[in-house]
Amino acid sequence: MAVDPRWPVALFRGAVPVALGLLLWVAMAGGEQERQQTLKAQPEADAASLSQRRRHNELIMAALREAAETDDNVAQRRVPWRK
Repeated sequence: MAVDPRWPVALFRGAVPVALGLLLWVAMAGGEQERQQTLKAQPEADAASLSQRRRHNELIMAALREAAETDDNVAQRRVPWRK
């Protein structure tokens, strides 16, 4: 049984994009550790700003939760939200 001469070419053409994708993935993953170290070294990574950011996120989640639970248009409310 003879092998069609187009098969090796087709396999090569299919393998090239996969190989390029793998090379790009390896290149991006290599810089991830440096990025993590840079983020840890930023001045905003101290405990006070982290707790402030956490509190801010809690307030936003509370507002979203309230908006999901009510039929009122919470976008029209004044800034100090009251129930």
